[in-house]
Amino acid sequence: MLGKILVRYLKPYKWLLLGVLVFQFISALASLYLPSLNADIIDQGVSKGDTAYIWSTGTFMLAISLAQIVAAIIATYFAAKAAMRVGRDIRNDIFDKVSAFSEREVSHFGPGSLITRNTNDVQQVQMLAMTGATMLVSAPLLAIGGIIMALRQDLGLSWLIWTAVLIILVVAVFVISRMVPLFRSFQAKLDAVNRVLREQLTGIRVVRAFVRENIEEERFRGANTDIMDVGRRVGTLFITLFPLFMLVLNVTVIGVIWFGAVEVDEGNVQIGTLFAFMQYVGIILGGVLMAAFTTIMIPRAAVSGERIGEVLASESTLTRPADPVTQFSAPGTVEYRDVEFAYPGAQHPVLAGISFRADRGETVAIVGSTGAGKTTLVSLIPRLFDATGGSVLVNGVDVRDADLDRLWATIGLVPQRPFLFAGTVASNLRFGREDATDEELWKALEIAQGRDFVAEMEGGLNARIAQGGTNVSGGQRQRLAIARAIVHNPGILVFDDSFSALDLTTDARLRQALWRELPEVTKIVVAQRVSTITDADRIIVLDDGGMVGIGTHDELLGTCETYRQIVESQLGVEAQA
Repeated sequence: MLGKILVRYLKPYKWLLLGVLVFQFISALASLYLPSLNADIIDQGVSKGDTAYIWSTGTFMLAISLAQIVAAIIATYFAAKAAMRVGRDIRNDIFDKVSAFSEREVSHFGPGSLITRNTNDVQQVQMLAMTGATMLVSAPLLAIGGIIMALRQDLGLSWLIWTAVLIILVVAVFVISRMVPLFRSFQAKLDAVNRVLREQLTGIRVVRAFVRENIEEERFRGANTDIMDVGRRVGTLFITLFPLFMLVLNVTVIGVIWFGAVEVDEGNVQIGTLFAFMQYVGIILGGVLMAAFTTIMIPRAAVSGERIGEVLASESTLTRPADPVTQFSAPGTVEYRDVEFAYPGAQHPVLAGISFRADRGETVAIVGSTGAGKTTLVSLIPRLFDATGGSVLVNGVDVRDADLDRLWATIGLVPQRPFLFAGTVASNLRFGREDATDEELWKALEIAQGRDFVAEMEGGLNARIAQGGTNVSGGQRQRLAIARAIVHNPGILVFDDSFSALDLTTDARLRQALWRELPEVTKIVVAQRVSTITDADRIIVLDDGGMVGIGTHDELLGTCETYRQIVESQLGVEAQA
């Protein structure tokens, strides 16, 4: 999977990679040529006292060194540029893929894991791309070229090189084999930390309300300790490489000096040649270490690549039709035809046998006990889920056949938990229609009973809204979410228990404004309070995923026991009269 991802995302930047290869090749050749020149200075210049030769060769070495530095800088720049673009492209594709997911896919992966995959996992692949591109040529060229150049200097000491290289390779293989399962565990632990932290930040009010700070701190400490333990074990393995490398290098250099001194004493090798051989030993072992370092990065990047590939390979259940319907035959209508819905792996469907129709301009309310399937029912209208049985028709077209952009443009959804984005009041209201005028925004706020408190905020429409709307109350957040849906100018408004944080007076005024100002808009209202939906054109009563009643308030009081119990529990027996 990692190889496919790298090939796919590096392919558009092949010219940058070619530049990396060329300049790394130049830099490596310069590194291999310098020890030979150094040997020539010692053997030809210093030993014979030839100052002119020393100056000319030294100047040439300085020029080569400068060329090596420039080539290495350019190669690193090209590699960094290619790697950063690869990271950008992968993140964009993951974001686009996740944006097309239904609630089912998001729940399968989990928001915390999706965030980790689009940040830390992409970073691991990005780092491998940069390191691999930088060392792709230099590591093997330095190792192999260094061996060839060292053998040209002194063939008799070659056994020292083979021994040192073999030791480093054995150590690297041992470390890598131990790191692979640790890297896989580390990414899972990182998911757990992100999940716990996200839950605690999102549910901070609940944590404080139930005095669970100490327990949640301990929970986070446990997840944090788990990832620390895995990270410590990875780090322990990783840091052993460099000391072992230095040990092998130093022992090898000592061996070269020890055995080389004998050959120098016998006149078989010159001193400059011996120094060049020692430099080549450092270059060879450095190249092997770079290759080992890159290889060690592969297991973690491979784990991250698999996790990224899982997201990119996942197909959303909200598939776009091959020939989408863009012309709607019955605007503003919603119809359920024997709809059934079951979550994956569930033994029983959440909804079964749901059939009703809402015509343009009508108000249809949905009530029922907690867990009856009300939110799931209305989530089928904007295709947050797809029905597993039957069909849902919006604007006269099955939602699975409709063009999604056109479908969503006709629906204004106010979710059960209204979410506001960081920005201003105006930017949140214009979320669904960027060209809305200030007058339209104030009109929507007036209908949603939010004009007064927005006018009192510093800046009015330009007042700051914190992420999630945490700087406004729950009721204000609901009214802003309702106003945002109204600004969207839809033909169908879906309210998923969107009046729960409002007092009865504000609730009544808001409903009256909606019915008065938007008479042609179809309204689907999920409510817990019976007082919110007594004047609806039809009320649908759900119980355990099935319809147990449909009709007006008065009709249901006489025909539906479940509805009568709901009314009695909220309004009292006298309200039934």
